[in-house]
Amino acid sequence: MQELRALSVLDGRYAKQVEELRDIFSEYGLIRRRVLVETLWLEFLLGDLKLAPATAGDIEAIRQVAAGCNLEAAKLVKEYEQRTNHDVKAVEYFVKEQLAAAGLARLGEWTHFACTSEDINNTAYALMLRDGRDAMLKQLGELRDTLARYAKQWRAAPMMARTHGQPASPTTVGKELVVFASRLDREIAKLCDWRPEAKLNGATGNFNAHAIALPQVDWIAASERFLHERLGVTPLLYTTQINPYHHIAELLQILLRAARTVIDLDRDLWGYISLGYFRQRPVAGEVGSSTMPHKVNPIDFENSEGNCGVAAALMEHLSSKLLVSRFQRDLTDSTVLRDLGALFGHLLIALKSTLKGLGKLELDEPALRRDLDANPELLAEAIQTVMRGYGEERPYERLKELTRGERVSRETLAAFIDTLAKIPEKERKRLRALTAADYTGLATALTDRYLAGRGNP
Repeated sequence: MQELRALSVLDGRYAKQVEELRDIFSEYGLIRRRVLVETLWLEFLLGDLKLAPATAGDIEAIRQVAAGCNLEAAKLVKEYEQRTNHDVKAVEYFVKEQLAAAGLARLGEWTHFACTSEDINNTAYALMLRDGRDAMLKQLGELRDTLARYAKQWRAAPMMARTHGQPASPTTVGKELVVFASRLDREIAKLCDWRPEAKLNGATGNFNAHAIALPQVDWIAASERFLHERLGVTPLLYTTQINPYHHIAELLQILLRAARTVIDLDRDLWGYISLGYFRQRPVAGEVGSSTMPHKVNPIDFENSEGNCGVAAALMEHLSSKLLVSRFQRDLTDSTVLRDLGALFGHLLIALKSTLKGLGKLELDEPALRRDLDANPELLAEAIQTVMRGYGEERPYERLKELTRGERVSRETLAAFIDTLAKIPEKERKRLRALTAADYTGLATALTDRYLAGRGNP
């Protein structure tokens, strides 16, 4: 019943498909990372900076607060939030309560020391996004590898290309799939290089509270060390109260390009299915149409396109909005950051849908061959280019007069080739024997080069 009443499809219809994101982008996921940052900061203050006496047992007890932050613990944090109406302050009170329960009440006020809520939030989101990036890498890598496997299988399968939707110089199925695999490679590489960034420098970015309380500490170096060594994120020094979020904008722009690439793939595969180049294996019991029993619709690619579109819209908004904040802080970033889960969820569904659709495809090579055989005028490019090489007059114009907007036969082309006196008979014979299926250039070589460059997919 909860799913039936869900406002979001991510918690309703598609709930099972985004399960791996729940512990990352849910409220629980955010609380758990906030608790982790609070306890790691406390441990750093006591263990590294030695700001108060703490035994090895004390440090272990602090670590257990983070380790024990399960769903029940998150509920306690939400109960605190009901009273405070402040989510990060609720985390601070929760940590203090857990320390007191462990006999460490004397250390409680070192919790959240010199921090503003954004110091905890931006670091928690940095950890969250790193995990979210890894989830997307897994799915994008699987999609890329699937495309590469199909490219290897259909590396030499000739297919009529369609520029502007019209018959164009032939290609191979394998090479067209390599185009998309290589585009995903580009974004996967950038995702691997992406690094989360965070700041921990106080209410307006100047270490005001830190410096007035303990001026003897090099807080700039301490902040950098904590962020880099304890959290594994890139430290930011020059900020207002909030992280300027360039790293999030960069991540979302990478994912946006990946999403647009997947939409392009979805539309091409949809079109090839419509042309009959691919058949879809029917799923037992599945219905394609409520009234037309014969239908096997390309619903997976349509689902992917739709979900990619929703994700892309959110990515475009967040990647531009998060770079703008009034003066030293406003709260517009806080509310939109909570949509990161929706963004990643829709993209995850899209990637899974494309993979599902690819798993149903069967290539209809006779259909591809029929299209090629029905369009011998595709060889006009080949003939006029050879004519140029042998000095024939007006090669392009003569082939244009013969073929533009016309359906010509192989016999018509052969008769034309016979008139080319400057071309040796051996070359004319080669042109007469050429078929559209043969005229795929170096498409297979390009496919093989890509596959060799990445190993067997």
